[in-house]
Amino acid sequence: MDLDLATVRAFVFVAEERHFGHAAAALGLSQQALSKRVARLESTLGVRLLDRDHQGVRLTEDGARFLPGAQDTLDANDRAVAALLDEQRPVRVDVWGHLYAPLRTLAGLATAPGSPPLEPGHGRDLPAVAAALAHGDIDAGFGRVHPPLPPGLTHRLIRLEPVDVLLGADHPLAAAPELRPDQLRDSVLHMPAALDRLDFLARFAERFQIGEHRATPNLGLAPLLSALAADPRGFVLLPADVETPEVPGVRAIPLVDPTPLYAWSLIWRTGPSSPQVDALLAALVRTAGERRWLEYDPARDWLPAAD
Repeated sequence: MDLDLATVRAFVFVAEERHFGHAAAALGLSQQALSKRVARLESTLGVRLLDRDHQGVRLTEDGARFLPGAQDTLDANDRAVAALLDEQRPVRVDVWGHLYAPLRTLAGLATAPGSPPLEPGHGRDLPAVAAALAHGDIDAGFGRVHPPLPPGLTHRLIRLEPVDVLLGADHPLAAAPELRPDQLRDSVLHMPAALDRLDFLARFAERFQIGEHRATPNLGLAPLLSALAADPRGFVLLPADVETPEVPGVRAIPLVDPTPLYAWSLIWRTGPSSPQVDALLAALVRTAGERRWLEYDPARDWLPAAD
């Protein structure tokens, strides 16, 4: 039996609204046209789906059995149409953690085979990007994801990036070829915001007992590193592959025993998958495998418990 989707949609709207007038307004139809569509569907199926009484509209037993499948049918139709219409639409991806240059990881996908076109944007932080996802303003987000996530969102780990320490030339440890995180205990952590807004740095400071912190306005890396160069006890943490501006008197040193890792993830809405998000995720996972982005040894590396 082939169903007319217009009649199925008419029935579903009435069943969900429990009111012909409200359903007609939502569909942009007159009540008479809507009633005719429902009647045509009932005639096709050979059963009565809806009853009207003084309290409004109610489902018959047949209508209650038919409704879930009818809703699934409409959802499948809408996904198929959306996939066709959106095939060439860029994936709208907001990034956060701008000081750590999240677009570095996405930029390499622009010309990779099978990668969808990207339309990057900038979110303030994870809660702001999560809100944009929930509202449907963007397709995905990319940055460090830590719980709790709002309902309806999910994520996948893409990259674990080693973190270096940057020191000014006058720092007592500036000449070391490598450093352990606990050697920074008596130093001052420079940050682009208050510590309670920087989950990774807060967890690092707690784990390695960094008691002194200094927050400066987030005006970019160059001002942050210039302030660092003037502080003989200061240090900054940055992912190892971040391209840093040339600031005299500042050097990057690898951290070892353990090496802190910064976790980058893709975040998107749960539910019916988007072809663009599926393609982006597949490209990221493929690239992560090729570049060995997810290597992790708990005896050698450190991740915050949330990661």
